[in-house]
Amino acid sequence: MFRHKFPAQLVPLAVLFVLAMTALLVARAFLVPETFGDYGPYRANSVDEIAAQPIVYAGAKACEDCHDDIVALKSDSHHQGVACEACHGPAAGHVDAPDEVSPQIPRGRGYCPLCHGYNPSRPSGFPQILSDRHNPGRPCIACHDPHAPTLPRTPEECDACHREIANDKMVSPHTMLACTQCHSVPNEHLLSPRSARALKPTDPGTCAPCHSESGTAKFEAPTINFESHGERYLCWDCHYPHHPEAN
Repeated sequence: MFRHKFPAQLVPLAVLFVLAMTALLVARAFLVPETFGDYGPYRANSVDEIAAQPIVYAGAKACEDCHDDIVALKSDSHHQGVACEACHGPAAGHVDAPDEVSPQIPRGRGYCPLCHGYNPSRPSGFPQILSDRHNPGRPCIACHDPHAPTLPRTPEECDACHREIANDKMVSPHTMLACTQCHSVPNEHLLSPRSARALKPTDPGTCAPCHSESGTAKFEAPTINFESHGERYLCWDCHYPHHPEAN
């Protein structure tokens, strides 16, 4: 009677379904933690495990109780929103035994770039550097006070948005050239940079005043014969103008 009611072609599917459900139940028994789901979609025992961990962070208030001079200095600086322990690490041990445990002081070059390393997704104007080009070998705190950091030079109009180019140019022989030496920048570009573009040079004569053998530059710069050098190519087809080779 059963064979008449249950189609034979569905028997293999039913067997596979039973096997799959059995495998799922067995896997759940071994893989899902015992307390999963007691309080929500997570392991309830984790709450007790985390609560049992020792407290290693002291909080900003604990720092303020002893280092009020640093707090006053930092409160008016660009780092006023940065917690002390963000740079100095967990300080609960130092609070409990100030003479025995000293907080870490990041004296190298690897810590500050976590926030100030160049990243195009960061806001325009946010201080950013290329670590391998920005005063290589010198620790950050040699030039910057981390409790009251100030920029040694305020970003200029172009630097604020074109930081990567500015970093390249800063260490190049063209570091002293103003951007407008080569680019025509309409005032509208400063207000609406996408609708009013800065213009790039289109004539190799742009480089001639400094690099022509008959140029008028009063400083030492590589010179060429513009009539025979490069012929039909523009200068920037071969030379990167923001960081040109020196010779």
